[in-house]
Amino acid sequence: MKILVINGPNLNMLGVREPGIYGTDSYDTLCRRVTEHAEKKGVSVSIYQSNHEGDLVDRIQAAYGAADGIIINPAAYTHTSVALLDALKAVGLPTVEVHLSDVASREDFRQVSYVRLYAEKTVTGKGIDGYLEALDYLAEKAK
Repeated sequence: MKILVINGPNLNMLGVREPGIYGTDSYDTLCRRVTEHAEKKGVSVSIYQSNHEGDLVDRIQAAYGAADGIIINPAAYTHTSVALLDALKAVGLPTVEVHLSDVASREDFRQVSYVRLYAEKTVTGKGIDGYLEALDYLAEKAK
């Protein structure tokens, strides 16, 4: 099984950006933990991050025929990007939306998720462990 993990804007700043909300672990730690967990599950994982919406759309489109599922933390684009939603719908891959923080308890504008309109599952407020839960979900679904 091949899973693509996509991270949106500012996630490369984990550990620096608002640690009270997003935690003190770095982006490298996130990538290492996801990769280690995938190896234990016998899953191949590719991790991608961009601060640019079009780059994220291009990477989702490139997953067509190359990946079996997508884990996506669209970050701020969660609340604004119909383009990400349309790209996910176009490739038709099982998708799990992940957020490090509990977006439901945050600002009103964070209550809208365009990606959630397509995603099979959403995991919020579990930090990096949310990515591992998403990976477990996709791996189990593939059995």
